[in-house]
Amino acid sequence: MNKMSSPLKIMLGVVALVAMGVAGAQAVPYPSKPVRVIVPFAGGGIDVLVRALGNELSQKWGQPFVVENKPGASTFIGAELAARSPADGYTLLATTDPTFTSNRHLFKALPYDPDGGFEPVIQMVKGDNLVFAHPNVPFTDLQEMVAAAKKGRQHFSFGSYGNGTQPQLVFGYLNKREGVDLLHVPYKGIAPVMMGVASREVDLSVASPGVAGEMIKSGRVRPLAVAGDKRLPQFPNVKTTAEQGFPYLKSFIWYGLFAPKGTPPEIVNKLNAEIASILRSSAFAEQQVNSKGMTVMAGSPREFAAVIKQDTAFVGEMVKAANVKPE
Repeated sequence: MNKMSSPLKIMLGVVALVAMGVAGAQAVPYPSKPVRVIVPFAGGGIDVLVRALGNELSQKWGQPFVVENKPGASTFIGAELAARSPADGYTLLATTDPTFTSNRHLFKALPYDPDGGFEPVIQMVKGDNLVFAHPNVPFTDLQEMVAAAKKGRQHFSFGSYGNGTQPQLVFGYLNKREGVDLLHVPYKGIAPVMMGVASREVDLSVASPGVAGEMIKSGRVRPLAVAGDKRLPQFPNVKTTAEQGFPYLKSFIWYGLFAPKGTPPEIVNKLNAEIASILRSSAFAEQQVNSKGMTVMAGSPREFAAVIKQDTAFVGEMVKAANVKPE
């Protein structure tokens, strides 16, 4: 029998060790250590939802899901940090739609690539916004407001909470499509806008049910329309923009989860499946989603990618109509 040469033995030994290492790495289940979820806000609805999901996942998988708040700069700080993290599933980004849809239209340059920098994991929830006004305005819905504005005898104003935010896009788009001239009054943040409408510094604005709901229920502001296709369970008597003759006028917010580009598809799919299962649980959905004016989406990563593409085009059209200049 021929004896195996020493170089050949060494080579085969190295190959065996490499194969064992690869097999060992593949055998390590995900997650095998804490998962960091970057939220580019100081708090708010998305922070609450992600923490609730993290608790469920931690109990199921036995590893902590740690929320790390990185607010500021229109979500730039958190998005850039996530995009530059290793694509191993241990750093995720949970954010709202502007990070991927409107920021590219509102800023001349982004420190992250909304198309090539991330893997869409799951669109978690979505909610249509409300158009509302001070209770003493001389109209009861959006249709009446547009009719009054077209007559030109009264001039109405709206408050926005920053460049390119939903009120500016919605009413700017309405101005363009309907030939009206609603005056834009910018505020620094959504809380001052709510107070501005309640005190009638301005007549109108747009916000989510979670933000405007309590003031509507207390009578401090009046709902004019749901900016979507379906009425809200919390306000079943408020007609949609489509019902009132403005089907093009939509305003919404969604929460999505992303991983850095190149994250293995098996990790993306596992996260998608587990999070979708939690979101579809009736008890979780009622407590964390439906009661806050949102709707569970929980589609596939591919479906989420299609949503981003569609919404990006739609928001771009609104930005152009509202004549918002990129900063």
